[in-house]
Parts: sequence; structure tokens; C-alpha cells
Amino acid sequence: MGQRIMRTSRTIFERESELAAVDEALGELTGLLRDGAEPSDRPRGALLAFAGRAGIGKTTLLAEVRRRAAAMGCTVLSARGGDQEQRVAFHVARQLLQPQLAGTGESDLRTSLGSWYDIVGPALGLCAPTAGAPPDQQGLRDGLDWVLTHLAVLRAPMVLVLDDAHWADPESLGWLAGFAPRAEQLPLLVVVAYRPDELPDHAEAFRGLPGRAGGRPIGLEPLSAPAVARLVREAVGEYADDAFCRECWAVTGGNPFETVELIAKVRDRGVTPTEPGAHLLRDLAAAVKGSGLVTRLERLGTSTVRFAWACAVLGTEIHPQLAAAVAGLGHEEAADAADALRGARILTGVDTLEFVHPLIATAVYRAIQPGIRVALHGQAAWCLINDGQGPSAAARHLLETHPDGDAWVVQQLRAAAGETLRAGAPDAARSYLARALREPPPFEDRAAVLYELGSASLLTEPATTVNHLRAALEEPIADAALRHNIVYRLSQVLAHSDRLAEASDTLAREIRVTEDARVKLRMVAEQFMWDAFRADEPDHPSRSRRLTKLADRLKGRDLTERYIIGLRTWDAVLRGEPSHVALHHAERALAGGLGWAEADRGFEVPVLVALAFMYADRPGRTEELFASGIADFEQQGWRGAHLSFAYTLLGYLRYRRGRLAEAEDFVQAGLRLAERVGPGTPAHWYAVGVLIEVLLARGRVAEAARTGERHSFCAPYPAAVVFPDVQTVHGELLLARGLVKEAAEELAAAGRRLEPRGIRNPAWCPWQLHLARAEALETPERAVDTALEALARARQFGAPSAVGQALRTAAEVSSGSARIKYLEEAVGHLERSPAAYELACALIALGTELRRTGRPRDAAEHLYRGLDAAVQCGADGLVETARDELAAAGLRPRRLHSTETDTLTSRERSAANLAARGRTEAEIARELQVDEAAAVRLLSAVYRKMGTDSTGLAVALKPG
Repeated sequence: MGQRIMRTSRTIFERESELAAVDEALGELTGLLRDGAEPSDRPRGALLAFAGRAGIGKTTLLAEVRRRAAAMGCTVLSARGGDQEQRVAFHVARQLLQPQLAGTGESDLRTSLGSWYDIVGPALGLCAPTAGAPPDQQGLRDGLDWVLTHLAVLRAPMVLVLDDAHWADPESLGWLAGFAPRAEQLPLLVVVAYRPDELPDHAEAFRGLPGRAGGRPIGLEPLSAPAVARLVREAVGEYADDAFCRECWAVTGGNPFETVELIAKVRDRGVTPTEPGAHLLRDLAAAVKGSGLVTRLERLGTSTVRFAWACAVLGTEIHPQLAAAVAGLGHEEAADAADALRGARILTGVDTLEFVHPLIATAVYRAIQPGIRVALHGQAAWCLINDGQGPSAAARHLLETHPDGDAWVVQQLRAAAGETLRAGAPDAARSYLARALREPPPFEDRAAVLYELGSASLLTEPATTVNHLRAALEEPIADAALRHNIVYRLSQVLAHSDRLAEASDTLAREIRVTEDARVKLRMVAEQFMWDAFRADEPDHPSRSRRLTKLADRLKGRDLTERYIIGLRTWDAVLRGEPSHVALHHAERALAGGLGWAEADRGFEVPVLVALAFMYADRPGRTEELFASGIADFEQQGWRGAHLSFAYTLLGYLRYRRGRLAEAEDFVQAGLRLAERVGPGTPAHWYAVGVLIEVLLARGRVAEAARTGERHSFCAPYPAAVVFPDVQTVHGELLLARGLVKEAAEELAAAGRRLEPRGIRNPAWCPWQLHLARAEALETPERAVDTALEALARARQFGAPSAVGQALRTAAEVSSGSARIKYLEEAVGHLERSPAAYELACALIALGTELRRTGRPRDAAEHLYRGLDAAVQCGADGLVETARDELAAAGLRPRRLHSTETDTLTSRERSAANLAARGRTEAEIARELQVDEAAAVRLLSAVYRKMGTDSTGLAVALKPG
């Protein structure tokens, strides 16, 4: 009630600057700026944070923010962290979003949320979790981002208010901290209040704010003596003298909450607010908090104390009937206790109770004797289950109880963990299962609990997962299916932790003791898969023979058989068997279905099958499979490593098709996701390697080098096979930088690593092609031998792109007439392939060679075709090379085809037309309303893309 004195009167002292910041943000959000200021082009969101110690007035200030926002027609979302609810996953997110969505019918909600329904619905308590793998945390955060963004746009302008952010659950707080900086791009004002000394590490984003908050939170200071005097006189009357008011300020330190509570005590006791009564203030102030508050509570009677304790255990949004059940009180007795606590300014509310201030709740909770507090948590858990609220609601209370070997507790904690994990909160699920393990569970259930605990740690703590799963295997396990699942999961997490040899050995040991033929086949399939990714596999040829023999007799009747056939497909690609053989097995693997998000299966084999089509020059089929696979990932909410791999490899596919700008966009998206997963992971190696390849193809060698240095793209290399092969890409980068000797050493080392494993397909790893180029300077004869050996291997595989690339390299390291012969054959092969960038390279190389041998007419044809292809690919460096060769041949830049001018942006095209009409850069800048530097950049882009300069621009753009 003390807080409500300030709220009702709406007098908030010494918060003028804070409220001015709020008014400014609300004005920009709604377009109603103060003092006749000009409105912005569109509503602008913002992020405001208020920081201060307990009782400093954060809650009162945020209540005023909500009032002002509502008065200005804003949609207001509000939530409050709670000391007792910190372990309840998505507690704050549900407070914010559930009221906006809960009233919608299921069909309308599904329509509104679309593919996000099954991902964010369980986290927000809108639907039950679905069976299958849970969404990864990044995918869930992306879903919550989408929901809040959608609401902000649909119900704009919107204000989101979060009080006591330091007590918000980690899942909600981590999401909001990541989302909050985006508020400025939305019609959304985010206002947060917290205690700075209690804000957890994962919410550091609130300490350094963008935009109008001045780069830091707004600190709330205690009230001054004059402000306290005004507050006292507003509450008790103007006759309160200066001495009394000054003593009120002295004993409270200007803390608004303590001041309001002290004034309320003054009124209750009938203390005259003059100097003779000032000596009573210190005793009255002591009763406001801590032991004084507890003493005041104890005077209200045993039943009232128990009811207050029950409320403190339950936390926020307390239902009176539930509190009565926890306290063991009847209806009338509980109602009397609630009235007494409201009268004592400890509780407020009727249908739903809450403590007047978090400080009071904390003091009451800490005053409960430990033994009684544990018992009350246990009673609360039982009451919540009995009330039908389910294990997830009860779990946080069970965490506070003492282990007692109670099978019911283990059962509830396991159920809560399952629900929470499928809702996307593995950390909370892990805490429930760790507590269940300490109960301890019945002997026969111990392995199952360890398995569930390991599964909950899979995405966040793989090393912990390994320990739990290995411990589970040491337990007696009566259920064979459980043991098999433990083995599958253990091998999976070992492999994903770059411990592929251990993953293979784990499966090998279990294969020897497994009697079920179908289970053994599944384990063999898993072992084949992890061995395929081992960079240090000791006996690849032997595995390849065994895999071939097994796959050739399987019919693809189930997923396990199709996985083995898929692995046979990939093995054929690596070894460079004829491409039609690989494609035959790929079609067999796909015949019965090969989903990318199968329950308890990895996505690796479906990806390998899809890539087999790419290497065999069937990129359209690869695109179809990737589109379907990415849809599977997104439907499951897998937006971490899974989606990173998909985007990166899709970028790799576009790179091999010569669509370099698209490739760069996809790979950058994959790299952003990989960086959220973490550096040094396979997803990160893939993304950086492909990005370097793309940048080199675009002619941006310096940028590729910086990318490699920034991401430590060098030895030691990962234990898992990564494609494009990391060591080979590093060698290619060294070669592009002119470090020929170092490149030769690196590429030769790559060959020594891959050759014994039978990996000899230059379409997959062109280490020989790059090595031949590196050897050409000092050992030209060896370079020719190396290139011709790679060419023979490419011919065996038979894909036109592989043969064409090998022929171009053979030409580069050869001399005399052989160069033109190889290049002409290379162009012929590449014209039948989807490798547009390789074709552009071959055409320009052939045109250059023809020019040098005195055949200018033929040279012109190939150089112009090569320039066309390079422009379409976005290979800027190659465009420059073609332009230089045309100039060397004395050829004028010709008019561009529409396909070339289409690569210009509308602004670049305008700049090009103005330059063609003889306008200066300054005139172009004025015409386009940009500064002169921007005009220069536009023209530079035009010259680069069109393969000409200012002299030839008019000719190139001349109509007809």
C-alpha cells in the first residue's frame, strides 16, 4: 500500500530527467514529439534501461511508463522477474507474449504463427511440446524474435516493459538481451529496470545500450532531502516540520520505498510529524525491513505467518486458494490471513496476490526456518500437481527439497525435464534431471536418468554428455532398446565433438556384443558414417570394400539400409568412381525417402547424397534436396549448426555453378550462424573455407587472406573431414598470395594425407591441380606430371566440370601448342557443365593464348565470351583480367548485352548513363543527390562490372 500512495497520486519526485527520456522515446515512437519538434519519417523504437538498487523506485517509474504509454494509444506488454521464478524457463517471455496470443483459437493461432507454431508454442505455454527432437536454442530465439517483431508491427506502436530484469529466467533474459538492440528498427520501445549488482552475465547487453540512451543505462539516484520533505508533507500534511522531514531523509537515505513505508508507519502510529516525534523514526524505520518486518509479521498470528510464508514460497501471481493449501489453512482462515497481510502492507491484490515490494517478499522468504522452507516447497510441489498444473510447475519447488529416495519426486522431475527440453530449455531440463539423480532414482531407472541427463546436455555441454552417457552404460540395463539408444547418442556426441575415432570405437565394441541383426546393421551404418568423416582413418580402402559389398546387396527397405547405400554413394564420389555409378547409388538411397531431420538420426548422410549430385554436374537436383532439407531444419527449429551447414553448402553449390554473389550471401549467412555455434566447430571450418574459395574466385585475395587470419584458418586442422578440404583451401590461399613455396608444401601435405585413404577425385578435392600450379615455376616437368595425373582421375570420374577444370590446369602448366589444345578441349567440356566460373576462366585463358599466338579474331571471340561469363558470375578480378587482355589486343569495348547491364543496380545504371553523356563526377553527384565520393564509388563499380573505363563507356552503352 505504501507504493500505491505514490502511484495513486502520480507524484514521482526527482525523476524529471528520466521521465523526459521516456517522453522523448514515446514521442518518437508515436510521432507526437514535444515542443513543436518535427516528427521523424517513421516511428522509431528505442531501448531504455533504468538501473538502481533495491527500493530506489524502479517499479514506480515503470508503472508511470506503462500509464503514459497506454494514454498515448500504445500496446503495452509487461513482465516482471521474480526471485522464486528464476528457474522457471520462459517465465518472463510468457508474461510478455502469452496475453497477446492466448485468446486466439488453435486454428487461428496456427495460421498466425505459421511454421513457428510448434517451435515457440510450447515455450510460451500455448500448446504441448511435440514428440521428436527439441528445437535448438538459437532456433527458438529466432522464433521468439519473429513473434515479437510480428506483434510490434501488427499492434504498433508497442511498449515492452520488464521490471526486475535481474531476476528474469535465463532463457527469457538471454533472448531479450539479444533482441533489444533491434528495437530501434521497429515501432517498439523496450524499457527495462534492474539492480546493476545482480544482473547476470548473459544480460550484459543491457549495460551498453545503442542510440538515445546515451550508450549506458540511466542510473536512479536516492531522493534528496527536499524531495523527501515534499513526500512527507503530501502524505501527512503541510504541518510536518523541517526537522522531522530531515530525520525521515536521514534514516531512509532517500530510498523511496523505505520513505513511503516509514510515512505509512508514522500515520498508523499517529506520530506527530514534528521535531519532538523525530526520535521515534529510527525504530519505525527498522520495522519496515529485515528483522523489524519479521517481528511485525509475527504479531499478526501463527496462521497469518504461515500464509505469508506460503506466498513467499510461491513467488509472484499467487492464487489465494493455492497459498491456503500450501499453508494448510481452511478457506476462511486463509481469507482472514490475507486481509491481515493487506492491512499490514505486506500483500496486495484480491483474486491474485503479490507482495507490495520485492524487498518484503525476500525478507519474508529468508525468515522461514530452513527445515520449514524445504517442507513448504515440497508441499507446494504436491499442491501444484494436485491442482493439475503439471510437473513443470512443480519442478522448481522440488529442486529446493532434500533428497530422500522418493520415486514420485524422480518421476515428476523426469517428466518436467522432458517437457522443458522439448520446449527448448535444455539448461532447465538438465537441472531437473541432476536433482533427480541425487534423489536417487530406483536402481533400475538410474541408467535411464543418466541417458536423459546426457541428452539434455547434448547441445550445450557435450563433454558432460559424454560423461553421463558413459556412466549410463556402466549401469545394469535391462531394456536393450535403452542401451542401444545410449550407444547411438554417445557416438553422435563424440563425433560432433571432433572425437571421431572414439565414436567409431564405441560402436565397434557394441557391434561385437549385439545379437539383434537389425540393430547391428544400424550400428554398422553409424560406424561407416563416422569413419567416412575421419581425417585419420587408418584403413579407408578396407572400409570402402566392406561398404561396397554390404551396400550392393541391400535393397533400401528401411532408413538404415538407405543410409548405408547413401554412404556407398559418397564413397564412390571420394574414390572417383565413374559419376554414373555414384548417381545410381544416390537414386537408390533416395528411393524410399531420406529426410534431413529424422528422429535420432544425423543429417550427414542426406547431405552427402545431395552433394553427390553436385559433384556429378546435377546441381538442379542438389538444389531441390537442399531446399527440402532446409525446410526440414526450419520446421524443427534447428537454426544453429544444422542450418549453418545447409546455408554454407548451398553457398558452395552456387560457387561451383559460378553464381558468386549469391554464393557469398549464402556463405556469409552460414558463417553468422556458425559463429553463434562457436569457433573451431565443424560448421565454422566449413563456412570459413567456402567463403575463402568464393572470395578468391571473385578476385578479392586480400579480403580472403584477412578472413583466414581473423578465423585462424590454418593448422592445426580439424580431426573431421571438412569440404572443401581445409588444408587444400589454405594452400590455394597461399598460392593466390604469391607464397608459392609454402603453398606447394601445404598442398603436397594434403596429398600425402588423402592418397592413402583412396580419396582421389579432383572434383571433390583439387589439391593436385593447385599443386601443379605451385610446382610450375621451379619444377615445370613435375607440374605437368601432377596435372596430367589429376586429369586422368577427372576423366575416370567423368563429370564435364571436373574434366574441364583439370584440362585448364594442364594447359596452364604446359607449353607450346599443347596449351591451346588443352584449353579448347576444356572449353568444350565446360560448355556442357554447370560450372560457369570455370568456363569463364577457360575462355579468357584461351583468348589470351590465341592473342599471344597471333590469332586476334579468334582471341576476340573467346575474350568477349569470357568477359560476358565473368560479369554474370560476379568474378570481378576475372573481369579486370579480360578487360586488360582486350586492351592488349587493341580491341575497343563493345556494347554490353542486357545480361551484363542487368548486373548494375539502378543507381549504378543512372551514373553510367550520365557519364556516357559526358557529365563530370561533380555533376553526377548533384544529379543523383549524393556526395562526390559516393559518385566516384558508383562509377568505379560501373567500370569494374562493365569491363571498361570512362573512355569506353559511351561506346559500351551506345543504343543499337
